[in-house]
Amino acid sequence: MSHEFSINSEIFGDSGQPVVFLHGLFGQGKNFTQIAKGLQPEFQSILVDLPNHGASDWTDEFDYIQQADLVAEKLRTEGAGEQPVHLVGHSMGGKIAMILALRHPELVERLVIVDISPAARKDMDEFEHLLDALLSLPLEEINSRGEADKRLQDPIPEDMVRGFLLQSLTRTSDGFTWRPNLRLLRSSLPVIGDFPDLTDKQFDGPVLWIAGENSDYVEDEYAPAMRELFPRTRLSTIKNAGHWVHAEQPQVFTALLKSFLS
Repeated sequence: MSHEFSINSEIFGDSGQPVVFLHGLFGQGKNFTQIAKGLQPEFQSILVDLPNHGASDWTDEFDYIQQADLVAEKLRTEGAGEQPVHLVGHSMGGKIAMILALRHPELVERLVIVDISPAARKDMDEFEHLLDALLSLPLEEINSRGEADKRLQDPIPEDMVRGFLLQSLTRTSDGFTWRPNLRLLRSSLPVIGDFPDLTDKQFDGPVLWIAGENSDYVEDEYAPAMRELFPRTRLSTIKNAGHWVHAEQPQVFTALLKSFLS
């Protein structure tokens, strides 16, 4: 399957060391555009649309190891085998980045994991609620993004969250459609919240583990598991940031990335 599987990506910068970004649930590569611009000219950024998101192909089931292997295959065909990349992953993309580094360490020089831990998260209610709201939107009745926004105000009152989700609504000749594979994501939430057992593996490169101060995705209890898989982990907490660290504190986030990757 990996041979004909298409993973979309966008490149910022003509030269510099390659930095690959993997977004979180409901996201797409372009979520990191501001950060990518901030890393120029020292770094070339590759913003990936993960499977079932953005303009990338959909899979039949949600499987973290399969996704990590598909992304690894893409990186390999684009030269990561000769020149390893710096890999940055947020949330779900952080889990994929961890698995990729553990299974394909030769492709990764430095790893940055943003506000996620190598652990199972039982409570997926918030995502369940968001997915149900998006799936119940009658797209055939929607004539504009503004109208979609209005209809989602009741179930999703937070402007920032709605704005983020609506970036994945796209207009085609047949009307509006969602880019992410919402039905698969909805039925796969327990798997998305989980983390595979990779305790037989270890990544020995440098790892920056970034936490948002107001988020509960990175807790002290997860540190031993993180250090077992990634012995060279350094934790850095960004103040006045929740789970969407790079969106809430872009300048601080970019500066932190630059100093770690240099």
